[in-house]
Amino acid sequence: MSTVTAVTVADPQTRQAGFGRLMQSEWTKIRSVRSTIWSLALLLILFPGFTAGLVALAVSEWDNTSEADLALIVADPAGVILASGFLVGQLAICVLGVLVIASEYSTGMIRASLLAVPRRVPMLAAKATVFSLLVLAVSVVAAFASFFIGAAMLEEKAPVSLGDPGVFRAVVGSGLYLAVLGLFALAIGAIFRHPAAGITGVIAFVFVVAPMAQLLPGKLGEYLNAYLPTEAGPLIGQAVQGPDDLLSPWQGFGVLCLWTAALLALAAYLLKRRDA
Repeated sequence: MSTVTAVTVADPQTRQAGFGRLMQSEWTKIRSVRSTIWSLALLLILFPGFTAGLVALAVSEWDNTSEADLALIVADPAGVILASGFLVGQLAICVLGVLVIASEYSTGMIRASLLAVPRRVPMLAAKATVFSLLVLAVSVVAAFASFFIGAAMLEEKAPVSLGDPGVFRAVVGSGLYLAVLGLFALAIGAIFRHPAAGITGVIAFVFVVAPMAQLLPGKLGEYLNAYLPTEAGPLIGQAVQGPDDLLSPWQGFGVLCLWTAALLALAAYLLKRRDA
């Protein structure tokens, strides 16, 4: 990491860099961090792995499953397949998103980065762009692998193919969801500026706030839960809108994008206002 920093600071052209040069610099930094490689490797392995395990369990317990649950599987087998790997995928991407920027603060590397690129918002935008494209590429590969594995295992129970209505969108949408969720986590990491605090904050938001919102009584809890980013966002990974879903798949994805844009705007504001 020190070599990368030295090169970045020493390069006189970097100070006059366009956005393309900033993206190249951020790509060099991101791919040189071990946590990036390990987190994305875990996503590629565990997303299909969890899918295979949970779908296999569903098939083995098919005769013992209630008719209501079977109806849900048959109605949207693609959504069931993709949802099986979402949990572990979310966890890996959330941790990676925080570390991508918070680790620069913990190591002091952010000072060298800002010295090389005094315009702070373009640097944050370049980092977010490179990171989201990388996560999108890996997540789409993992989603397609998971779908084909799950579809093969469900072929005799609930056949599904990419040509079925909404299925291709759901598979690609799974990658889109994880990519935007990564930006969501990156924004939180930029706001907290500390790896442990950032990871704690994003994990609490993803895995604690939503269940607590469900405990609120009446329509308040129902609507609040529906518009939380990690409840609305995964809808894009469903081929069919569920009967109890308040939002359509694209509406849910839009809600996640709005949350993420708001957090990135706050992160950019704080980056400009605070000392490194």
